Amino acid sequence: MSNSDELKMTRSSGNVFQDLGIPNAEEHLLKADFAMLINRIIKEKDLSQENAAKILGIDQPKVSNLSRGQLSGFSIDRLIRFLILLNQDIEINVKPHTQSINKDSNKHYSLNYCAL
Repeated sequence: MSNSDELKMTRSSGNVFQDLGIPNAEEHLLKADFAMLINRIIKEKDLSQENAAKILGIDQPKVSNLSRGQLSGFSIDRLIRFLILLNQDIEINVKPHTQSINKDSNKHYSLNYCAL
Protein backbone atom coordinates (compact mmCIF):
# COMPACT_ATOMS: atom_id res chain seq x y z
CA MET A 1 0.00 0.00 0.00
CA SER A 2 1.47 3.36 -0.99
CA ASN A 3 1.24 6.54 1.08
CA SER A 4 -1.56 7.80 -1.17
CA ASP A 5 -3.59 4.68 -0.38
CA GLU A 6 -3.61 5.20 3.40
CA LEU A 7 -6.89 4.63 5.13
CA LYS A 8 -8.43 7.49 7.04
CA MET A 9 -10.52 6.62 10.07
CA THR A 10 -13.12 8.88 11.62
CA ARG A 11 -14.58 8.34 15.07
CA SER A 12 -18.31 7.57 14.93
CA SER A 13 -20.91 9.33 17.00
CA GLY A 14 -22.62 5.96 17.47
CA ASN A 15 -25.33 6.93 14.99
CA VAL A 16 -24.38 6.25 11.38
CA PHE A 17 -27.29 8.40 10.16
CA GLN A 18 -25.93 11.37 12.11
CA ASP A 19 -22.42 10.69 10.84
CA LEU A 20 -23.74 10.81 7.27
CA GLY A 21 -25.57 14.09 7.93
CA ILE A 22 -29.02 12.60 7.39
CA PRO A 23 -31.83 14.74 8.88
CA ASN A 24 -33.79 13.19 11.78
CA ALA A 25 -30.89 10.84 12.49
CA GLU A 26 -32.25 9.70 15.87
CA GLU A 27 -35.57 8.69 14.29
CA HIS A 28 -33.78 6.74 11.56
CA LEU A 29 -31.64 4.93 14.13
CA LEU A 30 -34.66 4.03 16.28
CA LYS A 31 -36.55 2.71 13.25
CA ALA A 32 -33.53 0.65 12.19
CA ASP A 33 -33.20 -0.80 15.71
CA PHE A 34 -36.91 -1.71 15.80
CA ALA A 35 -36.73 -3.26 12.32
CA MET A 36 -33.73 -5.40 13.29
CA LEU A 37 -35.61 -6.60 16.37
CA ILE A 38 -38.77 -7.38 14.38
CA ASN A 39 -36.74 -9.31 11.80
CA ARG A 40 -34.94 -11.24 14.54
CA ILE A 41 -38.28 -12.22 16.14
CA ILE A 42 -39.72 -13.30 12.78
CA LYS A 43 -36.64 -15.46 12.23
CA GLU A 44 -36.74 -16.91 15.77
CA LYS A 45 -40.42 -17.80 15.31
CA ASP A 46 -39.50 -19.39 11.97
CA LEU A 47 -42.22 -17.41 10.19
CA SER A 48 -42.40 -17.15 6.44
CA GLN A 49 -42.88 -13.65 5.05
CA GLU A 50 -46.46 -14.63 4.20
CA ASN A 51 -47.21 -15.75 7.77
CA ALA A 52 -45.49 -12.70 9.23
CA ALA A 53 -47.59 -10.50 6.93
CA LYS A 54 -50.81 -12.08 8.24
CA ILE A 55 -49.76 -11.53 11.85
CA LEU A 56 -48.71 -7.92 11.19
CA GLY A 57 -51.74 -7.11 9.05
CA ILE A 58 -49.68 -6.08 6.02
CA ASP A 59 -48.90 -7.63 2.66
CA GLN A 60 -45.85 -9.80 1.98
CA PRO A 61 -43.97 -7.17 -0.09
CA LYS A 62 -44.04 -4.85 2.94
CA VAL A 63 -42.53 -7.62 5.09
CA SER A 64 -39.86 -7.97 2.41
CA ASN A 65 -39.17 -4.22 2.57
CA LEU A 66 -38.93 -4.44 6.35
CA SER A 67 -36.48 -7.35 6.11
CA ARG A 68 -34.27 -5.37 3.71
CA GLY A 69 -34.24 -2.23 5.85
CA GLN A 70 -36.40 -0.21 3.48
CA LEU A 71 -38.23 1.65 6.23
CA SER A 72 -39.56 4.81 4.55
CA GLY A 73 -43.13 3.47 4.69
CA PHE A 74 -42.97 2.60 8.39
CA SER A 75 -43.44 5.01 11.29
CA ILE A 76 -42.02 4.37 14.75
CA ASP A 77 -45.59 3.91 15.99
CA ARG A 78 -46.26 1.27 13.35
CA LEU A 79 -43.07 -0.63 14.17
CA ILE A 80 -44.02 -0.63 17.87
CA ARG A 81 -47.44 -1.99 16.90
CA PHE A 82 -45.71 -4.79 14.95
CA LEU A 83 -43.69 -5.72 18.05
CA ILE A 84 -46.89 -5.91 20.10
CA LEU A 85 -48.52 -8.08 17.41
CA LEU A 86 -45.49 -10.37 17.70
CA ASN A 87 -46.34 -10.77 21.42
CA GLN A 88 -43.63 -8.48 22.72
CA ASP A 89 -44.03 -6.26 25.78
CA ILE A 90 -42.69 -2.76 25.23
CA GLU A 91 -41.10 -0.59 27.92
CA ILE A 92 -40.12 3.00 27.24
CA ASN A 93 -37.91 4.71 29.80
CA VAL A 94 -37.54 8.47 29.78
CA LYS A 95 -34.80 10.07 31.88
CA PRO A 96 -32.56 13.10 31.68
CA HIS A 97 -29.62 12.89 29.31
CA THR A 98 -26.51 11.60 31.08
CA GLN A 99 -24.76 14.93 30.51
CA SER A 100 -27.70 16.91 31.86
CA ILE A 101 -26.93 18.58 35.17
CA ASN A 102 -29.84 20.01 37.14
CA LYS A 103 -31.84 19.42 40.31
CA ASP A 104 -34.44 17.31 38.45
CA SER A 105 -31.86 14.89 37.05
CA ASN A 106 -33.14 12.07 39.26
CA LYS A 107 -36.61 12.09 37.65
CA HIS A 108 -37.38 8.97 35.66
CA TYR A 109 -40.53 8.05 33.73
CA SER A 110 -41.60 4.65 32.42
CA LEU A 111 -44.25 3.66 29.91
CA ASN A 112 -45.22 0.03 29.43
CA TYR A 113 -47.08 -1.48 26.51
CA CYS A 114 -48.10 -5.10 26.84
CA ALA A 115 -49.26 -7.55 24.21
CA LEU A 116 -52.92 -8.40 24.63
